[in-house]
Amino acid sequence: MSRSKKKDDVDLDQVELAKKQLKGKNQPKIPIQEIAYKLYGTDISAINGVSVSTILTLISEVGLSINKFTNSKAFVSWLRLAPNNKISGGKVLSSRTPKGSNMLSVALRDSANVIGNQKQGDLTNYFKRISFKHGRCVAITATARKLASIIYNMILREEPYDESKNAVIRQKMETKKLNKAMNLIKNHGFDIIDNQGVMMS
Repeated sequence: MSRSKKKDDVDLDQVELAKKQLKGKNQPKIPIQEIAYKLYGTDISAINGVSVSTILTLISEVGLSINKFTNSKAFVSWLRLAPNNKISGGKVLSSRTPKGSNMLSVALRDSANVIGNQKQGDLTNYFKRISFKHGRCVAITATARKLASIIYNMILREEPYDESKNAVIRQKMETKKLNKAMNLIKNHGFDIIDNQGVMMS
């Protein structure tokens, strides 16, 4: 779908946009969700925790130029949400994010904070896992970084938000960590027995 078609020919009567809080003195007075859909070809507001104010900030800060970033990592780096790893002798000495931010990174952090206060959802579970291990401030940055990556891929591929993809990715990561741990145990001469008493190969 071309950009001109998005702007002029999208029939929003055929599109079911996510329901968001649109009342209040701080809410935009223009139909941001509809405008964003026409610009990007996807409903960014479908991501829990992403408000119309966040989308308005995305439009004002990035516009239609998101494809100037070669990949999501470049986008995250531009937002100063990527860890600035300092490595010496193969050891990570520091992984703090760089200082400084723009309006969009602030908006994404605000969205991450909202996600952290929600009761359920895959992104909320992600936030809580990071918060439990490293504290809330780290969880806010990590979740904002994840949001930036999700939004980048949604816009670039013009695809809807699919929360189940996050669960699949997380499962693959957990399986990879489990296999790595099992190999480490085996390499040290230990046998692994499952809960049925059967030796695992």
